[in-house]
Amino acid sequence: MIAGKTVVYTSGTFDMLHANHIKMIEYARSLGDILIVGVNTDELVASYKSTPIIPFDERIALVKALKYPDIVIPQHSLNHADKVEKLNFDVFVVGDDWAGKYDYLKEQGVDVVYFPYGSGISSSSLKQRIYENYEQMKKKADSHFPFDAET
Repeated sequence: MIAGKTVVYTSGTFDMLHANHIKMIEYARSLGDILIVGVNTDELVASYKSTPIIPFDERIALVKALKYPDIVIPQHSLNHADKVEKLNFDVFVVGDDWAGKYDYLKEQGVDVVYFPYGSGISSSSLKQRIYENYEQMKKKADSHFPFDAET
């Protein structure tokens, strides 16, 4: 707490910003008075999954443009123990695909909420859909040329 206000921290990659990202950030906003959003740097993301489609500078600009966060910061580490001390947050919100991974924050007095994304959209599913659509368009375009033009 800072000056009697509840501070909420949420974080993520926010690659290909989509509706479930917005829902989680909006939910985090509803849990307190001050919302801080951490955006994972490209280097951090590359340490545990494939490089984001959208570069860090663009992802952080998109999150800053949202109406919900009060503060948007780069996130360089998945360990948030030091951030509790530096940012004095009371609540941490993260997607339920990380369930259990941040329970250690409870020892520092932080309420940890694993936000249920539910079914639907994710950055991975968006990437897959784009790839599949590309392959379909490519096959359709290739079918217009049934023979080699040089023969």
